[in-house]
Amino acid sequence: MAQIEQQAAPAAKPDERIRQVGFLTHMMRRPELGAVAGLVLVVVFFFFTADPSMFSLSGLMTILAPASQLGILAIAASLLMIGGEFDLSIGSMVAFTGLIFGALLTNFGQSLWLSIVFTLLLAAVMGAVNGQIVIRTRLPSFIVTLAFLFILRGLTLVGLKWATGGSTQLRGIEDVVGDGLLKQVFSGVAFQPLFNWLAEHDLIEKFDNGVPKVTGVPVSVLWFVGITGVATWMLLRTRVGNWIFAAGGDPVAARNSGVPVDRVKTGLFALTACAAALVAIITVLDAGSTDARRGFQKEFEAIIAAVIGGSLLTGGYGSAIGAFFGAIIFGLVSIGLTYTQFDSDWFQVFLGSMLLLAVLFNNFIRRKVTGER
Repeated sequence: MAQIEQQAAPAAKPDERIRQVGFLTHMMRRPELGAVAGLVLVVVFFFFTADPSMFSLSGLMTILAPASQLGILAIAASLLMIGGEFDLSIGSMVAFTGLIFGALLTNFGQSLWLSIVFTLLLAAVMGAVNGQIVIRTRLPSFIVTLAFLFILRGLTLVGLKWATGGSTQLRGIEDVVGDGLLKQVFSGVAFQPLFNWLAEHDLIEKFDNGVPKVTGVPVSVLWFVGITGVATWMLLRTRVGNWIFAAGGDPVAARNSGVPVDRVKTGLFALTACAAALVAIITVLDAGSTDARRGFQKEFEAIIAAVIGGSLLTGGYGSAIGAFFGAIIFGLVSIGLTYTQFDSDWFQVFLGSMLLLAVLFNNFIRRKVTGER
């Protein structure tokens, strides 16, 4: 009798979480799909409209240099957005930490390594303060970080006038730092011997005196690629990555499951501030100076690059690789317009259009794949 009842019992439905899906469906679920599609469209557009020199080695390095600096900020912003928050003070943090770094070198005569460490630690503390204010007051991160945008920008102006005796630009940093191995980690170009060898064998373009037109890969590009790889590995392969997605997707359920949501969000705010400090250190050492407008509007560009890369403002969804491609799109368009007959002021029009199209495209794909309405 029991045997008959067992045979009559309906078979259990398979768990949808382990259901096998096709390759196309799997790819459409990736948040960076929109950024990859946008990058292809932008490359095709400039292929037909821009001067061919844009796609030369020197043209590509010219594009990657600003894209890499923005990309470092965009990846940090993307992680924070996946965690359910975002930071509008990134650009002002670049200016403020640039001031701190420059003043330590010139006004206080500190060594390069100590100035770098102190600048990064100060940025981490200020980022953590941002996070704690958001958590403890339960104010939207938009309001808190918007306030810090103005606070940090104002402190930068006041601090620069104090450090320089009335100017809004601090100079002489290059003279104080000099050349050294530590500077090469944060400034200049890498793989110079390789590029010299390529020029000697006529594998890349060179001047009449034999000097290669491209002397190496900007160090900021190496930082950009390395940070993208580490962030992607952390998101997809570690427990911390799972915590970030959980904290942004449903913080209440995450807390009930034992996820340290407050610590995760505080850490992400600190990480974002450190990314801004890193960009400040790179740009200050490259330029040999710092000024009050350093990092101006970078907060918006970083967030837009993250959104183009598939990150949602509501949290719980996004990709570091998507932010990587979003930053490259920015570099392509901002520099690429100078290789065309178009007015470079069209870049602002592109920015808003690309943001809107990316959000619409990502929402459309996600609804098609998940069946949402």
